[in-house]
Amino acid sequence: MCGIVGYLGKRKAYPILIKGLKRLEYRGYDSAGVAMISDKDMSLNVYKSKGKVAELENYCTDKDVSGGVGIAHTRWATHGEPSSKNAHPHYSESKNLAIIHNGIIENYADIKKNLMAKGVVFRSDTDTEVLVQLVEYIQKKKELDLLTAVQVALHQVIGAYAIAILDKSDPEQIIAARKQSPLVVGIGENEFFLGSDASPIIEYTDRVVYLEDGNIAVMRMGEELKVVSILNEEQQLEIKKVNINLGQIEKGGYPHFMLKEIFEQPACLTNCMRGRVNVEADHVTLSALIDYRRQLLNAKRVIIVACGTSWHAGLIGKQTIETLCRIPVEVEYASEFRYRNPVVSKDDVVIAISQSGETADTLAAVQLAKSKGAFIYGICNAIGSSIPRATNTGTYIHVGPEIGVASTKAFTGQVTVLTMFALALAEAKGTIKREDYLSIVKGLSEIPQMITEVLKSNDKVADLARTFTYARNFLYLGRGFSFPVALEGALKLKEISYIHAEGYPAAEMKHGPIALIDSDMPVVVVATHTALYEKVLSNIQEIKARKGRVIALVTKGDETISKIADEVIELPDVMECLEPLVATIPLQLLAYHIAVCKGKDVDQPRNLAKSVTVE
Repeated sequence: MCGIVGYLGKRKAYPILIKGLKRLEYRGYDSAGVAMISDKDMSLNVYKSKGKVAELENYCTDKDVSGGVGIAHTRWATHGEPSSKNAHPHYSESKNLAIIHNGIIENYADIKKNLMAKGVVFRSDTDTEVLVQLVEYIQKKKELDLLTAVQVALHQVIGAYAIAILDKSDPEQIIAARKQSPLVVGIGENEFFLGSDASPIIEYTDRVVYLEDGNIAVMRMGEELKVVSILNEEQQLEIKKVNINLGQIEKGGYPHFMLKEIFEQPACLTNCMRGRVNVEADHVTLSALIDYRRQLLNAKRVIIVACGTSWHAGLIGKQTIETLCRIPVEVEYASEFRYRNPVVSKDDVVIAISQSGETADTLAAVQLAKSKGAFIYGICNAIGSSIPRATNTGTYIHVGPEIGVASTKAFTGQVTVLTMFALALAEAKGTIKREDYLSIVKGLSEIPQMITEVLKSNDKVADLARTFTYARNFLYLGRGFSFPVALEGALKLKEISYIHAEGYPAAEMKHGPIALIDSDMPVVVVATHTALYEKVLSNIQEIKARKGRVIALVTKGDETISKIADEVIELPDVMECLEPLVATIPLQLLAYHIAVCKGKDVDQPRNLAKSVTVE
């Protein structure tokens, strides 16, 4: 998985490809490469290197990078270690073809064994090279054109893929295909652009075609875009307009995308609520609740499927929906749900949450739930992505592109949408008192300004981070709505600082984790004025009795916990069900500043990818 870029047209391809790869760096990768048809001698040149795109640029300094046709890739290793040998693009044996690929070819070992028995020699350890070798073998043996050879080869492939292929013998063409891995074609004036998402494309055109599973795009100089199925059935083009502003994917003066995105959250949540929470802040309207009122009102159960940060948002959504709507909610790891033969019926509503809308496990969970007759509701950020297209209905979070690998504004956007969903459904079901409904809607509308207040603690959190950079372990504790916040805070610290951290319900500390408490163990506790305040106070006293160091998030004006905690961060007083939206902000900042103090790559942490499109 990771980044795909392609260009075919009259401009120089190389600068477009390199800039596109840089736009995709947020996805996480370990190597990069380009393949281009040379203007000088029509040769097919492949250049690649381990490391960052900048290292690829250095490698290409004295190389022939001429030509207006090319493909490029950033790789996150699956088969074969990170190396220039395993980096994409991959040549075919004759070097007439070059391929880039996101996804996993699950039956690559069998195909490779068969090809090797026929004398094909391999240069890498990857599953990707197997595919390009298969295409060339079919092309030569059956004397087929590239498109037909690709179609025949893909019939033999099991797995997920987004691919782009160049053929030296047909230098004015790019063939691209997808199955369970995103791919978008940009249409310009007598030129085409290719990307694994729209970010490398938007600088040049706002007209795009999102390829559907099983479809193949044929881009040829001087011709219209052609899309066919794997069975060679011509598909009708659905050209969409991309509304991403180029400024949204620039740092805007911040040292890292992650810090920029943390500070964008007041504006992002305002956008998320715009048109959904009315200006009087006394009503929530979601089109899905209007268009699919019967299916949602008749639901006997809600199942939330998600991964990582989205799963934490789902845990908060569970409490909000159960509290307001009085229907049972289960929260499932999508990666487990898809394999354990779950009990799902037509009376269930399955809510699939994914920032990218391309998370492989979540998409597979959606497909499984659909096959069992459930009604599917998607909550995503990326417009036109696979999960929104696979669901019955849903809600976009509209927080703008999230470039930092560690999710921040997408998390609060997901929680905001889940809260709006619970409010709208509860009102429709009649399970919430009018005064409670009005109070929560008003409180939700005020969250952006509350987050603005919390962000004023940034300098204090930065100072605090320097104190705790030494730590090798952290505990995060919370109760009720704050327990998922503790999980999310721990995940953020793990992701970008590489410090081991665990989140627990505060009451569970004495059932095991308390054994870890000593003077070297920082413990972050969400200890605001909720119904469980006294219980959390007792947990803090247990930590202090064992010389643990406590960082407490308290409600502004707190005079009790503030006296016993080692460090205190104050939060504005908000309703308990809305507290995660403000409590998570200082935890994002803490993780960020600790990682910066440790000299880590905040936006592109090791081994992680933004859009997890493989298992």
